[in-house]
Amino acid sequence: MSFPYLSTIIFLPVIGAIIIALLPNATPRRIKRTAALFALVPFILSIALFFIFDRSLIGTPQFVEQVSWIPSIGVQYFLGLDGLSLPMLILTTMLGFIAVLVSWKIDLRAREYFVWLLVLETGILGVFCSLDLILFFLFWEVEIIPMYLLITIWGTGRKEYSATKFVIYTLLGSALMLAGILILYSQMHTFDMVALAAMGIEAGISSLMAAAIFFLIFIGFAIKLPMFPFHTWLPDAHTDAPTAVSVILAGILIKMGGYGMLRVCVSIFPETSQDYAPLLVTLAVIGIIYGAAVTLRQTDLKRLIAYSSISHMGFVLLGIFALSQVSMTGATLQMFSHGLVTGLLFALVGLVYEKAHERSIPKLGGLARRMPIILVVFSVAGLASLGLPGTSGFAAEFLVFLGSFNSGVVPGIEIYTIIGILGIVLTAGYILWMLQRVFYGPPKEEYDGVPDANRLEMFTIFSMVAVIMLIGLYPKILTDVINMGILPILGGLGL
Repeated sequence: MSFPYLSTIIFLPVIGAIIIALLPNATPRRIKRTAALFALVPFILSIALFFIFDRSLIGTPQFVEQVSWIPSIGVQYFLGLDGLSLPMLILTTMLGFIAVLVSWKIDLRAREYFVWLLVLETGILGVFCSLDLILFFLFWEVEIIPMYLLITIWGTGRKEYSATKFVIYTLLGSALMLAGILILYSQMHTFDMVALAAMGIEAGISSLMAAAIFFLIFIGFAIKLPMFPFHTWLPDAHTDAPTAVSVILAGILIKMGGYGMLRVCVSIFPETSQDYAPLLVTLAVIGIIYGAAVTLRQTDLKRLIAYSSISHMGFVLLGIFALSQVSMTGATLQMFSHGLVTGLLFALVGLVYEKAHERSIPKLGGLARRMPIILVVFSVAGLASLGLPGTSGFAAEFLVFLGSFNSGVVPGIEIYTIIGILGIVLTAGYILWMLQRVFYGPPKEEYDGVPDANRLEMFTIFSMVAVIMLIGLYPKILTDVINMGILPILGGLGL
């Protein structure tokens, strides 16, 4: 039996959480170092898997771990990686480690904080590696309690309201998803996601039943993405969450929605996906424009970036349901890029708030002279968010729009694509407006003596900038892998 790489990566964070919980007389410094170790090792292992991943095995999961778990109903402990899940695994482990570094100054109930942060990482990692629907669902549910506690205890503002709203939305989506999974099992008698994608189940059930199962499962993913009109939990959760939790929420958690749409909805229900693609593309474009327009009106830095995520996830939805190879590759790359860029933006907002004790854009100004390093990185992240050539944001959005415009699956999709491109114009407006208001203009006396980033903070933010530029300048490093996951889906679509 080969080494269980995926189980090791998934469960190392929770093992670290248990060790931290049991450490006798542990100082906050010792707790943080332990958390950093158990977040760093999975990241190193995920990078190792990227290099040993066999790029000739298209459509075949790799590093598979498959053990019968509940034989009476066919539930398996079934893990594996393909071109869709490998980039998400790397993104999760990287941002999991970054989240620990961003939390280095957390001293309030530090033991509990890092325990829940590591448990949260394990839940998300399990979602991206699971190939059994019940296992997938169980990992999907793991993140609810850590997120609720992290926002409620260590958040700010209306933290109890925001955490409760997140839980209500998530549980609603989970209930519908579970109903869809159970109905699917009643029809096909398996939870094996690989087998379900290969057996062409829509030929054996009515179109009405297929649509019912599709939307029960889809709504759970749409809430998590979040897709308009299921988006209202996101700005509140982002605004009131601690910085590291915002990094994970924007960087990884909402990507579970887009990943699930590709892995479950489009892969298992290709005909239904084609039938309802016009509706979903329409909602995607509404989300792009609505999210960007509302972002223009925000005066709180965290809320501005939160609403921008709604717009950028509209690009993901557009790319997925344009149903072309290029657009779906672009959607997956957009999930990776947005995770990096928005995670970096939230980390930078956290630095500004920690040093200036202010997040309100009208009250800030003239910080460029006090925070030149933070300004430079903020500018790079902002320009990546609006899709400047040379950054990962441009590579991802270009593929989404190119693939969508040339897709023949949805009638009139060229018009949808052009309308979606207008979202980039609005993005440029709110990003440049925000940078000008916060960092330029006459210096304000109340910010005299405000420090710039320290060495640990510079390491954290510069490492993320390096990856953003690497993907922007050489997207092939990821697109070749992503295509391996997209090609089997195209086969199911008959394209």
